[in-house]
Amino acid sequence: DDNSGRKVITFSCCRMPPSHQLNHTRLLEYLKYTLDQYVENDYTVVYFHYGLKSLNKPSLKWLQTAYKEFDRKYVSKIFVLPSIIFQSLLTISFSFPRYKKNLKALYVVHPTNFIKILWNIFKPLISHKFGKKITYLNYLSDLREHLKYDQLSIPQEVIRHDENLRGKQKGKLTAVVKVPPPRPPLPTQQFGVSLQYIKDKNKGELIPPVMKETVSYLKRKGLQVEGLFRRSASIQTIKDVQKLYNQGKSVNFDDYHDIHIPAVILKTFLRELPQPLLTFDCYDHILGITSVESSLRVTRCKQIIQGLPEHNYIVLKYLICFLHMVSQESIYNRMTASSLACVFGLNLVWPSKGTASLSALVPLNLFTELLIDFYTNIFNSRTVPGE
Repeated sequence: DDNSGRKVITFSCCRMPPSHQLNHTRLLEYLKYTLDQYVENDYTVVYFHYGLKSLNKPSLKWLQTAYKEFDRKYVSKIFVLPSIIFQSLLTISFSFPRYKKNLKALYVVHPTNFIKILWNIFKPLISHKFGKKITYLNYLSDLREHLKYDQLSIPQEVIRHDENLRGKQKGKLTAVVKVPPPRPPLPTQQFGVSLQYIKDKNKGELIPPVMKETVSYLKRKGLQVEGLFRRSASIQTIKDVQKLYNQGKSVNFDDYHDIHIPAVILKTFLRELPQPLLTFDCYDHILGITSVESSLRVTRCKQIIQGLPEHNYIVLKYLICFLHMVSQESIYNRMTASSLACVFGLNLVWPSKGTASLSALVPLNLFTELLIDFYTNIFNSRTVPGE
């Protein structure tokens, strides 16, 4: 199951035998048999694109047969595209009207640029609602944010391919590129400047205005929204909102009619801090959390955050208090402490040089999950101004 309790169907292209060895009639029957077991309820599809080659691509003739077979019961004609690769993806994996209703997410792992280009070309023909269900994931680690990764059966070929991709990126800054603020920063600058700078320019207020406003808005209107902090938002809209904040102008999130915009703005603010909220000094200590005995981990978390500068501690406490509230509504929003940790872990701490390694994700997310789950216990011994 995924993090929302939905059944997960995986399709691995590398498992496709050469076309001349494949009984396509039996494949068609197998696809229908597999899908029919799950489509009456909400479900998720994970499509591993690696391994689709000229030798094992479904032929155009077979795709036409599949189209006719699924036409009335399953397939929407708009998804039969003039590309064998994309037809394979859409026709085989998920594009059946009977199935579209309950398909809640499609994760395309290791997509090629060609697939992305084709998707953009044919996107106008596809309903906006359905298009929002599709998420591209460049690395297997990205699945952890959405699924119970350890329960997936992933072919070794896909794992090795992922490792090769990671190896090629080793030493490169693959994280979101931070846009540096103007020099000198605007007096009203919010993004890309230190907590101290924001405090000094806001009459000593300890909680940055952008944090206070997004958290306040989400408390009022977003606590029970399914997938809060998981969904993306228009990049241009996010840039526009950032610009308004940086210019000291007011932002009314009601004007955007999208609850995920303030959620993305909050994550972006944390990610663009010059130094992570949990500080560079804490990074190595946090990585060691997995070596601590399970019964002592909460105590160790408490020790680590006690070493934070007071301002960082106050802002962290404010944020984690809110995330704890979100997790308490997980029956509605499907965002447990574990799910939130996958989203916020790398937004709260990262190494001073380069990017976090794949192996670092486990302790970083575990630490964040403990902060959220045991918020009351961890933050109860250090008082902050105003309490």
